[in-house]
Amino acid sequence: MSYWEIFVIGVGLSMDAFAVSVCKGLSVKKIKPKHCLIAGGYFGGFQALMPLIGWLLGRQLEGLIKSFDHWIAFVLLALIGANMIREAFGDEESQDSSFSPKTMLPLAVATSIDALAVGVTFAFLDVSILPAALCIGVTTFALSVVGIRTGAVFGAKFQSKAEIAGGAVLIIMGLKILIEHLFFGG
Repeated sequence: MSYWEIFVIGVGLSMDAFAVSVCKGLSVKKIKPKHCLIAGGYFGGFQALMPLIGWLLGRQLEGLIKSFDHWIAFVLLALIGANMIREAFGDEESQDSSFSPKTMLPLAVATSIDALAVGVTFAFLDVSILPAALCIGVTTFALSVVGIRTGAVFGAKFQSKAEIAGGAVLIIMGLKILIEHLFFGG
């Protein structure tokens, strides 16, 4: 898997964190640089950590499921993407204005669960996990900072669009993996 493809997956995975960051930006009367750094640190850090954990789990199971790993990658990415799109059409979530660990930790974990499943997929695809996790974490950090600023400026207008775009990207990447394996021996 190329770095470009990992970056695209990172953008897709970042859309939940971006959407939550937009809401956090809406909830604060005056945005300060520390708000951007806190959100980026939590979301980017967990988005980098979760693929590592998923990759470790996937490596433990690799020998058992190597013959159908491409199907697992496709199903996981498609389900994650479909769930993101479904959530985009759900009720708006209210956000409090706190950036305390008590508030940010659950948000960071919740928005990075998808990255855990992607990490499992990376184990089956023999992706070099450290650069991939770093790319996903940095991408999420940057998009979370942009999300805070966007929330402060534009409001909730972009939240559902970001989730739909992120979900579509993950579904497309899952299809690409499946097609490459089935038709090109990838």
